[in-house]
Amino acid sequence: MSDHLPIQAVAFDLDGLMFNTEHVFFLSGDALLQRRGKTMTPDILRGMMGRRALEGFEHLSSHLEKPEDPHELWLESQEIFRSLLQENLKPMNGLFELLDYLEELDIPKCVATSSPRPYLETLLVQFDLTHRFPISLTAEDVTHGKPHPEIYLNAAEKMGVAPGRMLVLEDSETGTKSGVGAGAYVVSIPHEYSNYGDFSSAQFIADSLTDARVLDLFSTQHS
Repeated sequence: MSDHLPIQAVAFDLDGLMFNTEHVFFLSGDALLQRRGKTMTPDILRGMMGRRALEGFEHLSSHLEKPEDPHELWLESQEIFRSLLQENLKPMNGLFELLDYLEELDIPKCVATSSPRPYLETLLVQFDLTHRFPISLTAEDVTHGKPHPEIYLNAAEKMGVAPGRMLVLEDSETGTKSGVGAGAYVVSIPHEYSNYGDFSSAQFIADSLTDARVLDLFSTQHS
């Protein structure tokens, strides 16, 4: 017996949830820091993950011996990141299977990411996913970035459901807090770059996008 309200829509985070971009970001961030005699650490990565770009690079800048302009750091990082994408970017396990499953059930879905819209569009085009996500929210669409709940409150509104009827899939502590703050049903799927986080506020921690417990959220209401 299900102990939650029926799920009527799904909001996907992007980086580290749909694609292994956190791995690529780690590589590019480490290369950026090595130019300055440093390396990427869990503490630096933790402070950047799930946040909007400039907020993340403000955190990175604070770890440098001489703080630099976050915008300039972001631009330099983007050059490195783009050079690594083609060879290293992959969809996360189960992404296409879950999308197929949701579309079979006619469950609305969207992407809600702290990343900029041009970046989101680049990834969706690369994997022919643009038509599968007619609704998306990016850094440009909110006043407050994650962990503030604004982006997920807006996602629920755009999909026409109450936040409590929306499943949020997140890989970071920051994003998990955002979804929980919005009143959504949040499932966290951490990976090697985010599994240090506190996910105690999530409904449960899944192993992958096709974890049986994730699929079971829909089977009870469409059986």
